Amino acid sequence: MENLRKYGNPPFTIAVIHGGPGAPGEVAPVARKLSSIRGVLEPFQTKTTLEGQIRELREGMEENGALPITLIGFSWGAMLSFIFTARYPQFVKKLILIGSGPYEEKYAVNIKSTRISRLGKENWENFLALNEALNDPSAKNRDKALCSFGKLMSKVDAYDPIPHEEELLECSYDIFKGVWEKASELRISGKLLQMGNKIKCPVVAIHGDYDPHPFKGVKEPLSGVLKDFRFILLEKCGHKPWVEKQAKERFYELLKDEI
Repeated sequence: MENLRKYGNPPFTIAVIHGGPGAPGEVAPVARKLSSIRGVLEPFQTKTTLEGQIRELREGMEENGALPITLIGFSWGAMLSFIFTARYPQFVKKLILIGSGPYEEKYAVNIKSTRISRLGKENWENFLALNEALNDPSAKNRDKALCSFGKLMSKVDAYDPIPHEEELLECSYDIFKGVWEKASELRISGKLLQMGNKIKCPVVAIHGDYDPHPFKGVKEPLSGVLKDFRFILLEKCGHKPWVEKQAKERFYELLKDEI
């Protein structure tokens, strides 16, 4: 798999970073939409370690003359962009976090239970089977199970979605496991939030009020460490604002204003 797609014309001043980890392609609609006004990069994180992904992200943007850049990170991609910006503050002009995971562990404890509460009987049985496969080291096709799990979560994470096709290119359990273990460790230890002290650029967080990742886990911790931070809560909106019938237009208006 190639590790970067380009949209629009150079210069490339924006990079849109996907979630997962290990789920490339899902932010393609956002990249296409913004490419009408800016050149946009969509990097795919193919490395199986956090350090590898940080290095890959830098190399991809350097090769395309895109530094300094505006980073737009979604979900895990928001956290990766946050870490990248703390590591290389001179390379990022603005950081935009969409549907980010929480920055302190105490806010993460209810994400799973919120999702489970939204599952019907059929989806609950599917959830159990996929969860079992992902936690079984001897299970085959864990990449496929991760993809199916992600699609199931996308359903329960949405408030009022527009009919759409998921644009995941492929899923990698090895990437998910290798990267998330380190990221989780950083959050539990408090080191993730401390990285915010090194960020110098403006930071904007956009979050849906129906997103199971609690908005307080983004708004409250980051308000305490970032020098230039704004938080925007979208009403009647789940995890992916660009597929939400009642929030999509407002979401794109906000993005265009910020870039």
